[in-house]
Amino acid sequence: MFRRVAIIGGGAAAVALLSELVERAHAPLHLDWYTGGATHPGRGVAYGTASSRHLLNVRAATMGMFSPRPRGFLDFAQRADPQVAGTDFLPRRLYGDYLEDEAARALAQSRDRGVDVRVVPFAADAVVPETGGVTVLQGERASHADAAVLAIGALPVRPLEGVDAALLGDGRYVIDPWALLARTEASPAPREVALVGLGLTAVDVLLELAGRWPDTRFTAVSRHGRLPATHLPAATMPDDDGGALVDAMHDAPEVRRWLHLLREAITASDDWRVVIDSLRPSTAELWDALPAPERARFLRHARWAWERARHRMPPQVEQQVLALEREGRLQRVSGRVTGARPAQGRVQLDMSHAGVSTALLADMAIQTIGLDTDVRTTAHPLMRQLVTNGHVTPDPFGLGCQATPDGRLCRDGTPWRRLFGIGSLLRGARWESVAMPEIRLQARMLVGQLLEPDAASAPRRLAPQAG
Repeated sequence: MFRRVAIIGGGAAAVALLSELVERAHAPLHLDWYTGGATHPGRGVAYGTASSRHLLNVRAATMGMFSPRPRGFLDFAQRADPQVAGTDFLPRRLYGDYLEDEAARALAQSRDRGVDVRVVPFAADAVVPETGGVTVLQGERASHADAAVLAIGALPVRPLEGVDAALLGDGRYVIDPWALLARTEASPAPREVALVGLGLTAVDVLLELAGRWPDTRFTAVSRHGRLPATHLPAATMPDDDGGALVDAMHDAPEVRRWLHLLREAITASDDWRVVIDSLRPSTAELWDALPAPERARFLRHARWAWERARHRMPPQVEQQVLALEREGRLQRVSGRVTGARPAQGRVQLDMSHAGVSTALLADMAIQTIGLDTDVRTTAHPLMRQLVTNGHVTPDPFGLGCQATPDGRLCRDGTPWRRLFGIGSLLRGARWESVAMPEIRLQARMLVGQLLEPDAASAPRRLAPQAG
């Protein structure tokens, strides 16, 4: 087993890994936890919101972080309010409280379990993987670890191509909606706001700003102009375990064939959502079976539909959004934003749809396109260092880093023995890799590798992938 492990990141994935390591350590273990300067380690971007309008998009019963206690979050919530049910969609800020509580619990238990945890309240400046370990640089200090796990979460947001730099400095084009929502100072409310993107991030931003600015009108722009799908009012179980569908998809790893199989399964089901949910335990292995050209085809043509169906709104959130539409405060527009520029003190979004170019004027535009996982051009200092120095290879589709399905990061197809990733960096290897059920599974798999006696054994080289 590895005796000294560096955990780099201060969000939910880092807390999940810390908790698993503390719980399962069976010999003396030293952990260096680089929290990135987070005021409240564990919350990260996803659970840092203080707004009661922002709800989890899955039910409370499935949000336990720690594998041996899958009801952990529900138990935590019910201690504060016994009326909470496992089928409820609870505020994300409550889940942030739960993560902080789990981190504190793990730190309190660590000494009793022979685990020495050194919390470093700063970001790691550089990581250098080597044959015999990993060197972590922070300021003027260099620390050697037997292994390191990158749990960095969301990469810094970047403006879309074609956004005029003049818009970025004066607040008319906002690239980080969470920084905007975190502001507490009063400011004049814009009359018209454009949202660039229409996923769950856009829904969160819309509901919060509509509440703060009751006279503001919103126009949401996305390629298809469709809202995320909605969960059923009541929790359901799949008709079966999805095994027959998964087997058929494995037999024909082609996107067109998969879509045909999904349509057949949905036709035979009472509701399409139970079919999609039945695939969740097998998503990573299905993605792994999909050849690179087919992955590219999926990302070009089917990604938007999968994201819409897979990442759904709670029913009460849908009702609030539809109410804004009925009141005339929200309009949805189909189109691809090709640029943004100043126009008489306002923002002009240049758009294209079905070969026709149009323009949209607003007092403010907010980029709400969700998570960025492309390490090839990121401004994240640590990932930029790792990529520039050739220590890790970016995923060819901009989905984090090249990695094995079990989390080992790769350099030119060869997995490192001692450098791992968890969460968003593994999206290219596992596709679904950012929700808590998937992160919980990844943490458990990683701990098995970090603590097993032959953890440092040489891994296999990945098969080459097309770009």
